Amino acid sequence: MLTIHNEGMKWQAGRLVPAPKDEAGVRATMAWSILQAHNTSGHPDKLQIRFDAMASHDITYVGIIQTARASGMQQFPLPYVLTNCHNSLCAVGGTINEDDHVFGLSAAKKYGGEFVPAHQAVIHSYMRERYAAPGTMILGSDSHTRYGAYGCMAVGEGGPELARQLLRKTYDIAYPPVVAVYLTGAPRPGVGPQDVALALVGATFKAGTVKNAVMEFFGPGVANLSVDYRAGIDVMTTETTCLSSIWQTDEQTQAALTLFGRGDSYRQLAPQEGAWYDRAIVVELEKVEPMIALPFHPSNAYPIRVFQENMADLLHQVEEDTRHQLGIEPPAPLTDKIVNGQFRVDQAVIAGCSGGTYQNLRRAAEILKDARLGSDSFWLSCYPGSMPILLELTKQGYSSDLMAAGASLRSCFCGPCFGAGDVPANGGFSIRHSTRNFPNREGSKPGDGQVSYVALMDARSIAATAKMGGVLTAADQLPDVPADRADEQWAYDSSAYKSRVYYGVGKPDPSQELVFGPNIADWPEQIPLPEDLLLTVCAAIYDPVTTTDELIPSGETSSYRSNPLRLSDFALSRKDPQYVPRAKAVKAVELLRRQNAADPQVGEALAGFDPARTGLGSLVMALKPGDGSAREQAASCQRVLGGCANIAQEYATKRYRSNVVNWGMLPFIAAGLEQVNLQSGDRVYLPGIRALLEGDGDTIQATVLRKDGSKDALTLTLPGLTREERDIILAGCLINYYAQ
Repeated sequence: MLTIHNEGMKWQAGRLVPAPKDEAGVRATMAWSILQAHNTSGHPDKLQIRFDAMASHDITYVGIIQTARASGMQQFPLPYVLTNCHNSLCAVGGTINEDDHVFGLSAAKKYGGEFVPAHQAVIHSYMRERYAAPGTMILGSDSHTRYGAYGCMAVGEGGPELARQLLRKTYDIAYPPVVAVYLTGAPRPGVGPQDVALALVGATFKAGTVKNAVMEFFGPGVANLSVDYRAGIDVMTTETTCLSSIWQTDEQTQAALTLFGRGDSYRQLAPQEGAWYDRAIVVELEKVEPMIALPFHPSNAYPIRVFQENMADLLHQVEEDTRHQLGIEPPAPLTDKIVNGQFRVDQAVIAGCSGGTYQNLRRAAEILKDARLGSDSFWLSCYPGSMPILLELTKQGYSSDLMAAGASLRSCFCGPCFGAGDVPANGGFSIRHSTRNFPNREGSKPGDGQVSYVALMDARSIAATAKMGGVLTAADQLPDVPADRADEQWAYDSSAYKSRVYYGVGKPDPSQELVFGPNIADWPEQIPLPEDLLLTVCAAIYDPVTTTDELIPSGETSSYRSNPLRLSDFALSRKDPQYVPRAKAVKAVELLRRQNAADPQVGEALAGFDPARTGLGSLVMALKPGDGSAREQAASCQRVLGGCANIAQEYATKRYRSNVVNWGMLPFIAAGLEQVNLQSGDRVYLPGIRALLEGDGDTIQATVLRKDGSKDALTLTLPGLTREERDIILAGCLINYYAQ
């Protein structure tokens, strides 16, 4: 159903053929035309991008605006949409979530932005409906910023990159690889967009096939997919670790934009004859089966048929992963859920930017019409992506069908995707049409001995499972399952937005005052890079991949995103609860050093080193950190706690490495870290680190000072560090750099 060609491929005479790199062919891709149209550098290989619009939600926009404001921003220089779909509930911290919303509205008024109140729309649903258009580029402070199905190249990044755009700076990257995703055939009834997406993620993630690349979708199969269906595949490309995505456009794209009232923004996009790609993926849509991604990653994907044939072995492996990744012994058993050869599910969710589309929820309602979930422990909740989607589902009677079947119909909220809603019971198994199933992302607290399991599935198979009372069932195992039509559109009514959204783009009012709640705090001061550094390893993580959810947990912590000091107390709290006290202890001595280098504690910590030139700090070592969310707090919390560096074998995503740099930390790479065997409490001495960054060197010979008194040499590199990135780290962080 999916074939990967790990070689250069050319689009020629209606097919992809192997071919050496061809510069004219590189320029014939859709990605080239869009990227170069937004490139201000004059150098096609060194991109400096200015975006057409930006979007942030209420976990990120306060910090972004505070960063830009501290750096001299006077108004939003491009359309900037502030949605409120993450911190929509006020269950944690009293008033602080709504305080952020009040701040956001005041910022939209003062600086000229668009403000979408809570429960009106999920960020990506809103941007698809209101802004995504062929040939445009959008930047969002959320990793699932993907609008390629509308011909729009969208990028999810950490907050500092959005602050740069607000300060009229650019998004600077080397020209990325471009990977063809060639679609043929048509999906079978019962196979939905999440099934196609999970097949893609499962085949590409571990091998890094499309890491930091642009995925370019085209081929005859595209015409057999509705735009809703395409968007459901597209949003999940984030889980492949690609940079962005783009799809060919057609009459279905034009029809969707016309329904949104933006038909005049349509333009045809397709690769030109001779377009050349770094590699290619061929997807035979008719061969894709209903899929399930088992805990704890979207790439842990299998056809449901294969899972059903191998339940005991696969569930045993999940239990072993629970032991290894979460440290729970014994883990809540999963094989107990196999009853008479069938697997019984406890909970189901269809939600957000991937699950909450009109077509997904309509299919679920059609499957569940006249069915009953029953009064046992299984339950289902459905979250539409926007009020216009909910309005149309209601007008057509599909909302009634879902509720009559026993499903809970909720508001437009992203909470289940990151643990702020519908947390399963301890030991519970939840199937979800959402974006991620990382460890404890669903809201459990392993430190308290809790574990719940999330598997990703498509809305169609979730509805089929619900119809069978919680017995795991693929949608194609039901008779007469409704098919997805390529021409399926929905009547778009934006009256809910017109009644509630603040449309202030291009209308800044400097007389407006920002409204600060008591939890909203400025970023603490960060100091420039010292001449030398002596860093304490405060966390050493040897998992194959470390997610941003592990670096800074989601869920209840999201309420503190506007207070850097309070939020930093949660850093690595579920992965390494001692990280924060270790880092704070090092930071306390560093503060003493800056106040009084002769203090006895400073002398003890820097025995044998010059306290006038040697700064103290902490570092995190992880083999491959940064998979997952774009949230900058995964890095900024480390910096607030005195962090000065990460050491990794590789970084899972470009966006996490960018966050490390923008917060003034060194993004070191080291080979063979498992053999180096750094442990918490070891120290790493970096002589002449400031001089290295002031020049153009990228390698430093560090010394590891072990807890037992022994010493080892360690070679650290900073590959690809640009002059501006060097200057940001030298200044101490992006805010300091702009202040200079």
